[in-house]
Amino acid sequence: MSSRYVPKVSRRSFLAASAGLAASGLGLPRVSYGLQPRGLASIIDLTLCDGCPGKDMPACVAACRNLYQKTVPDPVDPIPRLYPRGMIEDWSKKKQIYDRLTPYNFIFVETAEVEYRGNKSTLFIPRRCMHCDNPACATICPFAANHKMKNGAVVINDNLCVGGAKCRAVCPWAIPQRQSGVGVYLYVMPTLAGNGVMYKCNLCHDLLMEDKIPACMDACPAGAMVIGPREEILADARGRAEHINGFIYGIGENGGTSTIYISPVPFDIIDKAIPQGPGLPHFKPAKRRMAEASVLETLVMGSPLVGIAAGVAGAFSILSRRKGNEGGTE
Repeated sequence: MSSRYVPKVSRRSFLAASAGLAASGLGLPRVSYGLQPRGLASIIDLTLCDGCPGKDMPACVAACRNLYQKTVPDPVDPIPRLYPRGMIEDWSKKKQIYDRLTPYNFIFVETAEVEYRGNKSTLFIPRRCMHCDNPACATICPFAANHKMKNGAVVINDNLCVGGAKCRAVCPWAIPQRQSGVGVYLYVMPTLAGNGVMYKCNLCHDLLMEDKIPACMDACPAGAMVIGPREEILADARGRAEHINGFIYGIGENGGTSTIYISPVPFDIIDKAIPQGPGLPHFKPAKRRMAEASVLETLVMGSPLVGIAAGVAGAFSILSRRKGNEGGTE
């Protein structure tokens, strides 16, 4: 018997079966990634990720950067100073960085040298947005720029975001990253009412709506990342963990997430082995966090500027809806 756990229906076997049935004139019901009624979830299996040896950068990182790096507009020059506090974050001249999260880099792979039960090993760990089930980042955003879509993706609408970074403040992993000098805040009061746009992994929501899988998963040569209907993925994750007597991260963190990690090593050991800081998420237990202020209080603190900003954001929202927001929100 193979020591590797094989789920009941892997993506590869599903595609192979579909092709065989198609050739015989039969068919299987197709998974709709875009309109999955109970949402999607994904697995990142650390027993399979090998960091893509021999490549300039991991395939998942390269695929994501190729798809999204050019979607961030160039900031105005000079970027307006902010009052009373200057919080400019400009990554436009550091686009080459891919070993942490940035507005131009939505996924990275870190390395952890660990020892567990007397055995030393090296783990390669893709890090990106956890796509929480009940994301505080979407709850706290005063301009409704952040949404939990029906298919499970947590998406920031860059036409509405003013870069206030409330989403990053309430995210246990501080995932969203800011690029100053871009976005709608420049048309409101650029020295007082904003600071740019927050960017992060959106689970390739547009691709999901075309019934395609996210670019990082499609590019992974080791099959270390898979996506599917939430209930099936959770069952798959538990099966994988049980098979290797391993560990799961993501099912309960922050009230539950749609990104589930499988590891042969406890996550507290991994957490001690990885660098931490801005753009470098941890693996600690994570309770759901909310800002000290409620959404209403956040709005009041921004008054009267928030009224102006909301009007401009509303106009952008109308334009955005005209483009079509398939998938919706819950």
